[in-house]
Amino acid sequence: MRRSIRTVGDVAVLVALAAYAIPFFWQLLTSFKPEAELLRIPPLLPSRLTLEHYRVVIEQSLMPRALGNSLGIATLTTLLALVAGVPGAYAVARLPLPGKRLLLLAIVASTAFPQIATVSPLYLLMRALDLRDTWAGLVLVHASFALPLTIWLLAGFIREIPMEAEEAAAVDGAGLLGLFRWVVIPLLAPGLASTALLTFLFSWNEFLFAYTFTVSEASRTIPVALALFPGVFEVPWGDIAAAAMLASLPPVVIVIALQRFLVKGLTAGAVKE
Repeated sequence: MRRSIRTVGDVAVLVALAAYAIPFFWQLLTSFKPEAELLRIPPLLPSRLTLEHYRVVIEQSLMPRALGNSLGIATLTTLLALVAGVPGAYAVARLPLPGKRLLLLAIVASTAFPQIATVSPLYLLMRALDLRDTWAGLVLVHASFALPLTIWLLAGFIREIPMEAEEAAAVDGAGLLGLFRWVVIPLLAPGLASTALLTFLFSWNEFLFAYTFTVSEASRTIPVALALFPGVFEVPWGDIAAAAMLASLPPVVIVIALQRFLVKGLTAGAVKE
């Protein structure tokens, strides 16, 4: 009985996975279809494969510039969130702060704050600081929203580091910087990898702020470029599919390469203090 229930559960998971993956593979197939066969079914499969849509996207659209913007903004956001998040997470996990549990709860609760409620004041702030349509503006905004999750995840990882390792380094004469360099950071490497991955994906996929705070292709990111993909007299489905595949390629590759760190990062917050 238990085996049959498990089999049914496995089949359900496979069906759900197939339902989730079918739109992605359909988009992939559309990106390789000739223009004349895009809106014609049957046949389901194209008579031949073409790279014409990818050529148009790379040579005649702003997608390459948007890819570079997204890559740069997401990377800088990740670095800033980690540089600010590691000391904050260490303080939450190790120092005897008054009301530490309440502080951690407030940090976690801040991740649920709706972004749309902050767009107007942030827009005014970006305009006052002359940061509209710049990488710096998006990096600061993305990092501010990624920082609570970064602190929460890293605090869970730091609590798993044995205090004896830090005490031994302190006895050997290591200062605070030496403690971080030789003990905390090496042991925290899996947590840093998973947290960096989540922060990178958040910044890469973020649309609301990227759309609101950019007015030209100078800092326009991938989600915004896809939403504003040109189509005057007809919808270029093949070109849009090719652009979507190019936009999906970097995060898919990163997630596949670091999936075990991603799973560990998602469950790290469940570690009880």
